[in-house]
Amino acid sequence: MPKKIYKIIISEEAARMLSSHIKFLAKVNIEASKKLKNNIIKEIGELSESADMYNYLNDAILPLNKYHKKIISKRYLIIYQIKNNIVYVDYIVDCRTDYKWLTI
Repeated sequence: MPKKIYKIIISEEAARMLSSHIKFLAKVNIEASKKLKNNIIKEIGELSESADMYNYLNDAILPLNKYHKKIISKRYLIIYQIKNNIVYVDYIVDCRTDYKWLTI
């Protein structure tokens, strides 16, 4: 049986959040910010083959079993949903901050 391959779509909000995380880190360490950016992009790309293996992000503020989560670099949370053969990356959140503001 062939492995399922997903198309990945990154929302404008997720791209904005990634940019914000990278810019913030670049103020402290440019090389670290480049590594982080490359790592997050690589990890998002890997969702094309592994999106369905990650757990749901079940939280009282979120619809039950709608959004998946993938933790990257021990600090960043990729929040995405799968519809048919498409992975929609909606948010990239720093886990050290409160993400309860999300109104998904």
